[in-house]
Amino acid sequence: MSAAIEPERARALALLARLLAAPPDAALLRGLAALAPAPGEFGAALGRLAAAARDATTESVRAEYFDLFVGVGRGEVLPYASYYLTGFLHERPLAELRAMLAAHGIARAAGEADPEDHIAFCCEVMAGMLEGRFTGDADAFFDRHLRPWAARCCADIEGAAAARFYRAAGHLGRVFFDIETAAAALPA
Repeated sequence: MSAAIEPERARALALLARLLAAPPDAALLRGLAALAPAPGEFGAALGRLAAAARDATTESVRAEYFDLFVGVGRGEVLPYASYYLTGFLHERPLAELRAMLAAHGIARAAGEADPEDHIAFCCEVMAGMLEGRFTGDADAFFDRHLRPWAARCCADIEGAAAARFYRAAGHLGRVFFDIETAAAALPA
């Protein structure tokens, strides 16, 4: 892809990583609420996220995040590559991702309990590759570790019964990953 759009891709991925790693705090909700819709499908998805942020409170998104991703027993959505690709947690997709991360000297933060194949961590890694904070080919990372499952995960978030604010966040993610998939299919 064009180097000119890489900063925008990185910003979109960083936003998705932040939203999917933990519920947004008041400052982030205010910032999201101030976003204006922009042309195109992704711009419209940002506008939808802004509207959802204006209707949300930190308490409501905290409860929603718990219901969606944590739950009593388990959340409504399991945002892990292993689950989406095999139906089970801690499977081959996680092992392959860990091997790639180790080869590039990338590790999850100390004290982080979620396995590395969590969608938020994968988004953060790809953003870091685009920004040059991490070594590695971001497009190859997308093709191997996000393309096969991330849009489906975001569609599940978008359609989840517990989703209100996260319906818009899931929609944003699905649109982003659909655009990335279409762009990856274009001739070089």
